[in-house]
Amino acid sequence: MPGKTFTPNNLVNLGVYDSESDELNVIIETPKGSRNKFNYDERHQLFKLGGVLPLGAVFPFDFGFIPSTLGGDGDPLDILLLMDEPAFPGCLVPARLVAVIEAEQTERDGETTRNDRLIAVAADSHTHKRVRTLADLSPVLLDEIEHFFISYNEIKGKKFNPFDRFGPVKAARLIEAGAQLFRQKQGSAKGSKRSSPSKKKKS
Repeated sequence: MPGKTFTPNNLVNLGVYDSESDELNVIIETPKGSRNKFNYDERHQLFKLGGVLPLGAVFPFDFGFIPSTLGGDGDPLDILLLMDEPAFPGCLVPARLVAVIEAEQTERDGETTRNDRLIAVAADSHTHKRVRTLADLSPVLLDEIEHFFISYNEIKGKKFNPFDRFGPVKAARLIEAGAQLFRQKQGSAKGSKRSSPSKKKKS
């Protein structure tokens, strides 16, 4: 559009919470019901196809990330979003944090890192409007979510080990820790730029 500039990198640097509503900002990468797994490629500032699930396997809910955070794997914190209809890659959804599944993920090379799965509800959801905390989620639903991520990682030759579940208070603490890691990384990057020697101009 003439006169408007789209800056995709805002998807990474957007605040964790909306400054006016205090709702959690969630960026959708992969919509519910999709076999395609999409990832936000910060270098290209585009959403990129990251893989395809086997026939019959789909994402059970919209899956995305929380901007301005970092997890133990060095990527923005992952989040599963309960909402009435699938969104689309790049959609910003205001959300309400309700729970977290704490988990470890073991890569093919044997390296193990924390890779928790946060769970939120879209702020405008009708179907899930009464869901406020972990106790409001069906244990069967939580088991199925865990099973999906276990199976998803097995397909990729990895191991996903969920070991605990908590409500919104613990989930919010994990997000704050992730936001702090992001700020530290941003500060280190700025510091390294300031300390790097500038190239002298040729006379």
